[in-house]
Amino acid sequence: MIYVDADACPVKPEILKVAERHGMEVTFVANSGLRPSRDPMVKNVIVSNGFDAADNWIAERAAAGDIVITADVPLAGRCVAAGAQVTGPTGRVFDTTNIGMATAMRDLGAHLRETGESKGYNAAFSPRDRSAFLETLDRLCRRVKK
Repeated sequence: MIYVDADACPVKPEILKVAERHGMEVTFVANSGLRPSRDPMVKNVIVSNGFDAADNWIAERAAAGDIVITADVPLAGRCVAAGAQVTGPTGRVFDTTNIGMATAMRDLGAHLRETGESKGYNAAFSPRDRSAFLETLDRLCRRVKK
Protein backbone atom coordinates (compact mmCIF):
# COMPACT_ATOMS: atom_id res chain seq x y z
CA MET A 1 0.00 0.00 0.00
CA ILE A 2 1.15 3.52 -0.77
CA TYR A 3 -0.17 6.25 1.53
CA VAL A 4 0.07 9.82 0.29
CA ASP A 5 -0.13 12.96 2.42
CA ALA A 6 -2.00 14.53 -0.49
CA ASP A 7 -2.57 18.14 0.55
CA ALA A 8 -0.19 20.15 -1.66
CA CYS A 9 1.55 17.02 -2.95
CA PRO A 10 3.17 17.97 -6.28
CA VAL A 11 3.75 14.41 -7.54
CA LYS A 12 0.30 12.78 -7.61
CA PRO A 13 0.44 11.80 -11.32
CA GLU A 14 3.89 10.30 -10.85
CA ILE A 15 2.67 8.26 -7.86
CA LEU A 16 -0.18 6.83 -9.92
CA LYS A 17 2.14 5.97 -12.80
CA VAL A 18 4.66 4.11 -10.63
CA ALA A 19 1.97 2.41 -8.52
CA GLU A 20 0.20 1.12 -11.62
CA ARG A 21 3.46 -0.27 -13.00
CA HIS A 22 4.02 -2.17 -9.74
CA GLY A 23 0.38 -3.15 -9.18
CA MET A 24 0.22 -1.34 -5.83
CA GLU A 25 -2.78 0.28 -4.17
CA VAL A 26 -2.66 4.02 -3.45
CA THR A 27 -4.54 5.94 -0.77
CA PHE A 28 -4.53 9.72 -1.05
CA VAL A 29 -5.34 11.37 2.29
CA ALA A 30 -6.29 15.06 2.42
CA ASN A 31 -8.25 17.69 4.34
CA SER A 32 -9.95 18.96 1.20
CA GLY A 33 -11.25 17.73 -2.11
CA LEU A 34 -9.36 15.32 -4.31
CA ARG A 35 -10.03 14.45 -7.93
CA PRO A 36 -11.93 11.14 -7.96
CA SER A 37 -10.44 8.14 -9.71
CA ARG A 38 -12.21 5.26 -11.41
CA ASP A 39 -9.20 3.06 -10.80
CA PRO A 40 -10.10 0.46 -8.14
CA MET A 41 -6.49 0.56 -6.94
CA VAL A 42 -6.83 4.25 -5.96
CA LYS A 43 -8.69 5.37 -2.86
CA ASN A 44 -9.30 8.95 -1.70
CA VAL A 45 -9.81 9.67 2.00
CA ILE A 46 -11.01 13.11 3.11
CA VAL A 47 -10.39 13.76 6.79
CA SER A 48 -11.58 16.61 8.99
CA ASN A 49 -9.84 19.97 8.96
CA GLY A 50 -8.57 19.20 12.46
CA PHE A 51 -4.91 19.81 13.22
CA ASP A 52 -2.83 16.91 11.84
CA ALA A 53 -5.94 14.90 10.93
CA ALA A 54 -4.43 13.58 7.68
CA ASP A 55 -1.11 12.87 9.39
CA ASN A 56 -2.84 10.97 12.20
CA TRP A 57 -4.92 8.92 9.73
CA ILE A 58 -1.80 7.86 7.84
CA ALA A 59 0.35 7.25 10.93
CA GLU A 60 -2.33 5.00 12.47
CA ARG A 61 -2.28 2.73 9.41
CA ALA A 62 1.27 2.79 8.02
CA ALA A 63 3.29 -0.33 8.78
CA ALA A 64 6.14 -2.44 7.49
CA GLY A 65 5.58 -3.19 3.82
CA ASP A 66 3.89 0.16 3.17
CA ILE A 67 5.26 3.27 1.49
CA VAL A 68 4.41 6.75 2.76
CA ILE A 69 4.90 9.90 0.71
CA THR A 70 5.06 13.11 2.72
CA ALA A 71 7.07 16.30 3.10
CA ASP A 72 6.00 16.47 6.76
CA VAL A 73 8.99 15.46 8.91
CA PRO A 74 7.01 14.61 12.09
CA LEU A 75 4.71 12.34 10.06
CA ALA A 76 7.74 10.79 8.37
CA GLY A 77 9.21 10.06 11.82
CA ARG A 78 6.05 8.35 13.01
CA CYS A 79 5.89 6.21 9.87
CA VAL A 80 9.59 5.29 10.00
CA ALA A 81 9.03 4.19 13.61
CA ALA A 82 6.18 1.98 12.38
CA GLY A 83 8.48 0.30 9.86
CA ALA A 84 7.17 1.95 6.68
CA GLN A 85 9.35 3.09 3.80
CA VAL A 86 9.08 6.91 3.62
CA THR A 87 10.00 9.45 0.97
CA GLY A 88 9.32 13.09 0.37
CA PRO A 89 8.10 14.47 -2.98
CA THR A 90 11.68 15.44 -3.88
CA GLY A 91 12.88 11.83 -3.55
CA ARG A 92 14.43 12.36 -0.13
CA VAL A 93 14.22 9.09 1.79
CA PHE A 94 13.52 9.19 5.51
CA ASP A 95 14.76 6.20 7.50
CA THR A 96 16.15 5.26 10.90
CA THR A 97 19.59 6.63 9.98
CA ASN A 98 18.45 10.16 9.15
CA ILE A 99 15.05 10.89 10.70
CA GLY A 100 16.61 12.22 13.91
CA MET A 101 18.71 14.75 12.01
CA ALA A 102 15.77 15.68 9.76
CA THR A 103 13.66 16.34 12.86
CA ALA A 104 16.40 18.40 14.49
CA MET A 105 16.89 20.49 11.33
CA ARG A 106 13.14 21.05 11.05
CA ASP A 107 12.98 22.21 14.66
CA LEU A 108 16.01 24.49 14.20
CA GLY A 109 14.45 26.02 11.09
CA ALA A 110 11.19 26.63 12.96
CA HIS A 111 13.10 28.31 15.78
CA LEU A 112 15.03 30.54 13.37
CA ARG A 113 11.82 31.59 11.63
CA GLU A 114 10.14 32.35 14.98
CA THR A 115 13.06 34.54 16.08
CA GLY A 116 13.26 36.33 12.74
CA GLU A 117 16.72 34.98 11.94
CA SER A 118 15.42 33.23 8.83
CA LYS A 119 12.68 34.05 6.34
CA GLY A 120 12.10 30.32 5.77
CA TYR A 121 11.94 30.31 1.99
CA ASN A 122 11.97 26.86 0.43
CA ALA A 123 13.48 26.13 -2.96
CA ALA A 124 10.98 25.77 -5.80
CA PHE A 125 10.02 22.23 -6.84
CA SER A 126 12.14 21.42 -9.90
CA PRO A 127 12.20 18.88 -12.75
CA ARG A 128 15.26 17.37 -11.04
CA ASP A 129 13.15 16.86 -7.87
CA ARG A 130 10.44 15.13 -9.93
CA SER A 131 12.99 12.83 -11.56
CA ALA A 132 14.62 11.98 -8.22
CA PHE A 133 11.18 11.22 -6.78
CA LEU A 134 10.29 8.85 -9.62
CA GLU A 135 13.54 6.96 -9.17
CA THR A 136 13.13 6.75 -5.39
CA LEU A 137 9.50 5.62 -5.52
CA ASP A 138 10.30 2.94 -8.08
CA ARG A 139 13.14 1.66 -5.87
CA LEU A 140 10.92 1.63 -2.75
CA CYS A 141 8.16 -0.22 -4.61
CA ARG A 142 10.61 -2.91 -5.68
CA ARG A 143 11.92 -3.12 -2.09
CA VAL A 144 8.51 -3.66 -0.48
CA LYS A 145 7.45 -6.21 -3.09
CA LYS A 146 10.41 -8.52 -2.29
